[in-house]
Amino acid sequence: MEKLKFVAEYELRASPKMLFPYISTASGLSQWFASKVNTMPEQRFDFQWDNESHIARQVSLRQNKGVRFEFLDTAENGADNNYVEFRVDQSELTQSTYLRVTDYSSTNDEDELKDLWDGLMDKLKEIVGS
Repeated sequence: MEKLKFVAEYELRASPKMLFPYISTASGLSQWFASKVNTMPEQRFDFQWDNESHIARQVSLRQNKGVRFEFLDTAENGADNNYVEFRVDQSELTQSTYLRVTDYSSTNDEDELKDLWDGLMDKLKEIVGS
């Protein structure tokens, strides 16, 4: 099955330092991204949606800059594993903070992904007061 790389950028009224725990820690991610998130040994996280467990490994982490989670056992026919990446950028000109989301998955309906991420970002904005 072919995979889609969905990329979207959202402006948030929060400093990178304030936003970062919400995209990089189990407690932060469980507030807006998944029903429940647990940390496991070896940089692994257990994301739970609809009572289903999805194990991901944190493959990169740059303090106050970004994080990437690669979902294990999602590769098919030699393709890459699914992943989600969050990158925090701050405009030097406006001092606005942007969160860039990259969702690489088997979901091939871009409109559905846009609606999903728009909803998740609305939830995150509400939490950080944006």
